[in-house]
Amino acid sequence: MRFKNFLIASLLTFSFIQCGSSKKTFQFTIEMEKENQKYQLGETVTAKIVTKDKRPITKVIYNFQGIDTEQQASTPFSLKLDNHLLGNHTLKATVFTKDGSFSSITNLTILNNKSPKVYSYEIIATYPHNTKHFTQGLEINNNTLYESAGHYGASKLLKKNLKTGETLIEHPFSKEYFAEGITIVNDKIHLLTWRKLIGFTFDLETLKPEGSFAYNQSKQGWGICYDGKNTIYKSDGTTKIWKLDAKTLEEKEAIQVATNKSIKSSFNELEWVNGKIYANTWQKDGIAIINPENGAIEGIINCKGLRKEVGISAKDNEKVLNGIAYDKDTDQLYVTGKYWKSLFEIKVVE
Repeated sequence: MRFKNFLIASLLTFSFIQCGSSKKTFQFTIEMEKENQKYQLGETVTAKIVTKDKRPITKVIYNFQGIDTEQQASTPFSLKLDNHLLGNHTLKATVFTKDGSFSSITNLTILNNKSPKVYSYEIIATYPHNTKHFTQGLEINNNTLYESAGHYGASKLLKKNLKTGETLIEHPFSKEYFAEGITIVNDKIHLLTWRKLIGFTFDLETLKPEGSFAYNQSKQGWGICYDGKNTIYKSDGTTKIWKLDAKTLEEKEAIQVATNKSIKSSFNELEWVNGKIYANTWQKDGIAIINPENGAIEGIINCKGLRKEVGISAKDNEKVLNGIAYDKDTDQLYVTGKYWKSLFEIKVVE
């Protein structure tokens, strides 16, 4: 395979100390065929080892997304992207010589190969919503609405009558906590806080506190949803959506969210809908439909018209769309916004 116009992607020199060896370093570069180092699914990542060191390389092991590929130094690395994770990743090469092993890494970006499909909506029904509640999380269970409201000094977990908007039970938080997203797992409800790196667990029926959990790796608490099986998904404002063990609430790994053009961030409220993650983007009038397997944004629901329904100007950056609740038993989808006067049942249409 020919390589033209290579970009020297990285040059890292490592020392390997060995008794009796006069040369303790081995300098090499990973050269990639694609200069901008950006790839889409379906394309092939190609790279090779280049060095001026005269010591022979006995073998090379490349590692990409946790998979090792061993081959001869003269054979270029080649990988067709299929169901790989999107986002920013590294390609690591470890070369082996008579003096030991030496490693280097280079960065590359993986994007989706399809643009998101654009959807609109139809309003099926409209219900009252308390304009004092800065909506952060929204859930439906047994025809009952659960909502978390944010802001320091005003944060609450609420259990409401779906059709009237009446608050049935509320759990207020102390001034140090800014409530964020919520999700329901069996008879428990888990709530995130924004910057305290802690979440809380409550009894679904009574909203009585039952414990707390730490974030560990993620930066903040934004949105959260449950796939109904073993995994909870949690956004932290970055490009990452974290996967948590549904039983232990431990953060295991993360996906990065991307379109066919760029990596995206600031995903706020999350909801699990028919195997996909529906996500509000902070201060955007749309809902992203995300593939939880690789992070691809497969669709966008344009919800701009809902601002007019609640009489909010596009210039108001606080009273934004935020709040998605899906009733899997009835296949009903509900949305609202921060301080909005209405909760909408909508149908997604092309």
